[in-house]
Parts: sequence; structure tokens; C-alpha cells
Amino acid sequence: MVQTLDPKTGGVARAVTLFSKGLAERGHEVEIVSLDRNKFPTESAQVKHHALGAARTRYGYSSALMPWLRQHGGGFDRVIVNGIWQYHSFCTWRLYAKSRIPYYVFPHGMLDPWFKRTHPFKHAKKWLYWPWAEYRVLRDAEAVIFTAEEEQAHARESFWLYQCRERIAPLGLETPRENSCAAENNFLEKFPALRGSRILLFMGRLHPKKGCDLLIEALARVADDSVVLVLAGPDQVGWSQTLRERVRDLTLCDRVVFTGMLEGAVKRGAFQAADAFVLPSHQENFGIAVVEALAAGLPVLISNRVNIWREIEADGAGYVENDDLAGTSRLIERWLRPSTAVRARMSNNAKQCFARRFELNRATESLLRILNESEAAP
Repeated sequence: MVQTLDPKTGGVARAVTLFSKGLAERGHEVEIVSLDRNKFPTESAQVKHHALGAARTRYGYSSALMPWLRQHGGGFDRVIVNGIWQYHSFCTWRLYAKSRIPYYVFPHGMLDPWFKRTHPFKHAKKWLYWPWAEYRVLRDAEAVIFTAEEEQAHARESFWLYQCRERIAPLGLETPRENSCAAENNFLEKFPALRGSRILLFMGRLHPKKGCDLLIEALARVADDSVVLVLAGPDQVGWSQTLRERVRDLTLCDRVVFTGMLEGAVKRGAFQAADAFVLPSHQENFGIAVVEALAAGLPVLISNRVNIWREIEADGAGYVENDDLAGTSRLIERWLRPSTAVRARMSNNAKQCFARRFELNRATESLLRILNESEAAP
């Protein structure tokens, strides 16, 4: 269950389609319920998507959800809730908390204390809601599943009234197809000015928490004109105009390319054409795009606010710095410094990191172990 499967909304929708596909490929029947007006691709023909209609409020209330669950919800063996702070999680608690069917919750970073520090007024409003709703949703779940140890540790810092059965299961991706000149050429034909450049690739929503402004400011400090920043992703909050104006002010128009959201072969081509992936995010629960970059053999340059940064650093798959201008500048400087041999080794480390930690089959096994714990218990 998820609020929306719209891929433009970011990582939660993608995460749901990915682990649903992994479960379906293991022979499990998987159905996704969302409060979308239209159906979206689920990445697997075996996964059904029930779009119950757009929610009517920011809280995500839907009069259709509870009747649908009462009619169909008794036929499931497990229920997984993706995301909190909206009606679909509370509705699940109301129906399943005392039933024979266990439910599980993926918070997807929504308990990160960054939100408390950055939006204190919103956090105060959440406190009014927390004790009688979301606290109970987590407390009564069979398990609350975090995608990294860092997320689990952060979740304990947001609210002092906190009780749940914590588990960890990383998200995963399929091993990508072999690199092809056709995909890379597809991307470069669409953006011919990038040919011959050393490409730093950012892929994600253009949102202030992602640190896109830091990337532009840091790029201005780099003297090497062959380094080009590609900002690939949808402008979800109307921020791109501000970013473009800053690019003009810094006379970087030839070194910053806005591509909009990339999909399919063009997206694969962007990863193949890039020299490194960069994400100086102020808060990033998991970072599916980071994992996509690892799978493509790209060194990743990330902040220590991306919750899988410890795994990246331990495997030598990239560089990690603070989520400020000095840290972002160091990321680029550190990437420019090494020899070709060192970069090649880091590229191989990226592929090994993906295969060992984030490949879809491994991630699915981790999730299934959690879902089967209740059957194994005496």
C-alpha cells in the first residue's frame, strides 16, 4: 500500500515497484493499492495495481480505501505499508492491528530528524498527531522495516515516544544490461553539447533538500572547463528557474545542462556517458539513483546525509563529505585528483558494492526473511 506510484514523486514509488517485482519473481502474488487517479507501470506484468482514485486532502484521505480493504483485504497473507503521516497508514492500522493478518511498515526516511530541524513548526503539528495515530501504527506493526542502519538510528531521534520492532532490509535493483554504445549515443544525440565532456551526473528531483544549488556553486570553483554538471530530473517544486538564474549569474551556461526527467534508454545512456554520480543531499533515506549509479560502475560522490554513505565509504565506491559548500567542493576536487588507474579501481568497487549489497535478489531475500519471521516463531 502506498499513497502514489507516480514516478515523478521520487524514491518511494520506485522502491515499491522494485521490491514488488522482486517478490513476484519469487512466485508470490503481489498487489499494489494506491490512491492514484490513474494506473502507473509496476515494472512487472505479474504485479497488479489498484488505483482507487486521487486523495482529496493533503493528508491523503480517501473514502474509497477502507471499503476496498474491507471487501478485498482479508485475502492477503501480508500487508506492507509504504510511508507514514498519511491516511493510508492509519487506515491499515485500524483494519489490521488486531487481525490475523500481520502488517509491516516501511517509513522510507519519514522519521528522519532532519525534518524536525528544518521544519520545526510542521514537526510540532506532527506531535499533535503522533501519540494517537502514527505511534500506534508503528507500535502494532509486525515489523518496521528500515532500508539502512543509518535510517534506523535516525528514526529513534525524532520522537521520544517511540516503540516498534525494528528490522533492516535494503532496497535492490536488477543487475543492469551490459553497457551499449547505442544507449550512450542515444543520450549524447539528445544532448550533443556534452560530447567530449567529463560529466558529473545528478539524477533526482530538483528539490532544495537534494543540494543542487551546492553543486552549481561548487562547480564555479572548478577551473577545468571540461567538467560539466548534468542535472537530470523533474522540477517538482518550481525550483529550476532559481537554479537557472544562478547558473547565468556564475557564467556557467556552457557547463550546466538541465535535461528534465530521463527514462528508458536515454536514462541508461546518461549513466553510461557520465564519469561520476553526485548527490550532496541534506537528507536522503536510501538513494535509489545512487544504487543505479553503482550498478553502472560509476563512482558516487555523496554527502554523509545519504543513509547508505557508510556502505559506500567502506567499499571504496566513492567519496563522502559534509552536505555544505565546502564539502561539495571537496567531493569534486577529490574526484578530479586521482589517476586513471585509481578511477578504474573505484569503478570496479562500485560494481562490487552493488552486487554484494543492493542487487535485487539479495534485497528480496532480506525482505522475505522478515516477512517469514512470524511463521518461523514458535
